[in-house]
Amino acid sequence: MADNTKLLALLQRPLEPTFYPKDDGKTVVDLPENYLTDRYKPIGQSLQTRFSSEADTRIAVRATTLPDIRFAEELPRRGDFSLFIPKHRKIAGDLIKLFLDQPDVDTLMSVSSYARDRLNPVLYQYAMAVAIQHRPDTKNLNIPSFFDLFPDSFVDPTVIPKLREEGAVVNNQRDRITIDIAMNYTASDREDEQRLAYFREDIGVNLHHWHWHLVYPGEGPNNVVNKDRRGELFYYMHQQLIARYNVDRFCNRLSRVRPLTSLREPLPEGYFPKIVRSLTNRGFPARPQNTILRDLNRIEDDVVLSITDIELWGSRIAESIDGGYVVAPGGNRIPLDEQTGIDVLGNIIEPSALSVNSQYYGNYHGHMHNLISFSHDPENRFLEGYGVVGEFQTAMRDPAFYRLHAQVDNMFHRYKRTLQPYNANQIGYAGVQIQSFGVQLNRANAPANVLLTYWQRSQIDLGTGLDFGPQGNVFASFTHLQHAPFTYRFAVNNTTGAARRGTCRIFIAPKTDERNTPLTMDEQRLLMIELDKFRVNLTPGVNNIVRRSEQSSVTIPYERTFRPMALSNINRPETEQFRFCNCGWPHHLLLPKGTAEGMKFDLFLMISNFADDTVNQEFNEDINCNDSHSFCGIRDQLYPDKRHMGYPFDRRIPTATRTLSDFTRPNSNMTNIEVQIRFTNTVIART
Repeated sequence: MADNTKLLALLQRPLEPTFYPKDDGKTVVDLPENYLTDRYKPIGQSLQTRFSSEADTRIAVRATTLPDIRFAEELPRRGDFSLFIPKHRKIAGDLIKLFLDQPDVDTLMSVSSYARDRLNPVLYQYAMAVAIQHRPDTKNLNIPSFFDLFPDSFVDPTVIPKLREEGAVVNNQRDRITIDIAMNYTASDREDEQRLAYFREDIGVNLHHWHWHLVYPGEGPNNVVNKDRRGELFYYMHQQLIARYNVDRFCNRLSRVRPLTSLREPLPEGYFPKIVRSLTNRGFPARPQNTILRDLNRIEDDVVLSITDIELWGSRIAESIDGGYVVAPGGNRIPLDEQTGIDVLGNIIEPSALSVNSQYYGNYHGHMHNLISFSHDPENRFLEGYGVVGEFQTAMRDPAFYRLHAQVDNMFHRYKRTLQPYNANQIGYAGVQIQSFGVQLNRANAPANVLLTYWQRSQIDLGTGLDFGPQGNVFASFTHLQHAPFTYRFAVNNTTGAARRGTCRIFIAPKTDERNTPLTMDEQRLLMIELDKFRVNLTPGVNNIVRRSEQSSVTIPYERTFRPMALSNINRPETEQFRFCNCGWPHHLLLPKGTAEGMKFDLFLMISNFADDTVNQEFNEDINCNDSHSFCGIRDQLYPDKRHMGYPFDRRIPTATRTLSDFTRPNSNMTNIEVQIRFTNTVIART
C-alpha cells in the first residue's frame, strides 16, 4: 500500500469506530491504546484482537503527541454541522489548518486517527477532504464522494432499512436485488414546484454543490481559501445554476423563479424533505407554506441576527455597487473596477475569509441561508436543527434555495449593468469566419439540430455508506433526466494566411418563456447556459471541427459522480483517472429537459481570439480533471480563461440589438442556429 493511501481507511463509514474493519473487512487500523475513546479503553485489547485476526491489511498508527482538539469538540459528535454557521465554519477552518500543519503523512495519520472518533463525523470528513486536496504529499488521492459516506443525505429514507435487510439476509452479493428509489417522493403533483423535483432533488446536482464548496472553502489557511478568481467563480457557478433552473421551469410551463426581494413577506413555497440522517437519527425539519421569516436568536448555535441586519448588509452592498467602490476598514475605498470588481464582490456577498470588510458588509448570502433554514424554530425553543437549506449537500433540494440565489444573482447583475457593453474589438476576431454550424445525435439518419432527452434508470452502490451495516455491495436504483449523446460540427475559414488559435464558446438559451412569449435579447442573455468551451488551432483556409457532447468543459461523467472508491482497488490502473475530481456539473443534466412537442432554443457558437483569452498557461483538458474547468477552474493553476466568466453575455447589450441574430450578424466569428429539444417520457435503463 502506498504510504498516503492508508489515510483512505479513515474516510470510510464515518460513524464506525476507527478500529472497526474497513474496506469490507479487508483492512484494519491498529490504534495505540490511548487513542481509544473512553467507551472502548476498558476492552481495547480484546477489540484489537477480535478485528485484526482476519484482515488482509493492517495499518499501524504511530503514537505521537496527542493533538489539542478541544476547539473542535465544541460541536457535538452526533449533532449538526453547517458551513453557513460562522462558528462551525471557523472550527472547520482551524481543523483544516491542524491537518495541513502536520509535517508528514505518518503524523497526519496519527493526529487524524485520534481526532476521528472524537469529532463530529461531517466536520471531520470535510476538514480531512480539504486538507488532503491541498497537501502536496496527499493531493493525488482518490477521496470518496460525500455520497459514499452519507447516502442518507440524498435518498428516500425508506430505502435504507430495505438495503440493510437485503444485505443482512442475503449473504451472496450476486443474489441481492436492487432496491428502487421512487421519483417525486417529497410531494404530489398537486404541488406545482414538484415539476422541478427531478432537478432540485437530483443526486448529482446536490453532490456538485457540495464538491464545489469543498474545492472552494470559505475559511481556512490563506493558500486553501485564496484561489484564483474565487469570488467570481462563486458568482458564475451560482448564476449558471439559476439560469439552468429557470430554463427547466420554462420546459415545465412554470415562470421564472421570483427573487427573494423581501424578507418580511410570507414564503409561499413549502418544503417537506423526508430525509432522516443517520448521524442524528432525526429528520430534516419541514417548512410549511407561507412561513414567516423571523429574527434568529439561537444562542447555542451562535446564530443571533435580525432581518434588519441582512437588509442593512444588502443595502450597503447595493450602494457600493452603484457608487463603484467598496469600503475597506478605516474608510479606504477599493474600486469595483472592470477587471477585479466581480471577484471582490463575490467574496463580500458569499462571504469568504477574503471579504474586504466583513464587519461592514456582514454575511449577506450565508445568513439568508440561516434565516430560511431556521425559520421553523428561530429561537431554538423546540430544539430543532436547521432545514435542508442549512447544508451544502441538501440546500438545492428546497425551492427556497433558488429564490435566495435569484436575489443574490440580482446583486451581481446590478454590478454587471454598471459596465459598458463589449465593443466590436472585444468580441470580434478579424479573419475568422464561421461558415457552417450544426448539431446532430450520434445515430444514423438522425435529423439535424434536434436533441433528445428522456428518463434513465441507473444503479448506485450504497454499501459503503451503511455504517454497521452489511459488507459488500448493496444496490439501489434511481431515475434521472438524461440526453442522447450528440456532436457539434462546424466549419471555420481562417482568411488571415497564418495559423491562428481561438477559444470556442457554445451556449444555449430558450427562444420563448413558459407562455411561449418571445424573450427579449436582455432576457435571453441572462438565460444563456454554457455548454462547452475549448481551444482550437486554425490553419489557413477552411477548418472542419468536430466536438462530442461528452467532452463538455462544464460537466463530469456519471462514473466520476458515483464511482465508489476502496483501498482494495486504489492502485488499479483504471482508477487513476478517477482521482478526486468530483467538482463539476453532472453530465446527465447538460441539456434542459425540453418538451414532448420539441422546445425551440438558440444554439450559439463563438470563436474568440486566443491572444485575448490566454493567461499564458497551457493545460490539457483530458488530464488531471481539467475537463470541468468552466465551473471549477484548474487545480493549483490560474483559471484558464482571461475573459470574464459568462463572456460575451455577462454584460448588457446595446438596446439597438434586439435579437441574438442581431448580435451575431455583424461578427463573422459568431453564429447561432435554432435547435429543438424533444423530451420522451420513457425510462431507459443504463447499460
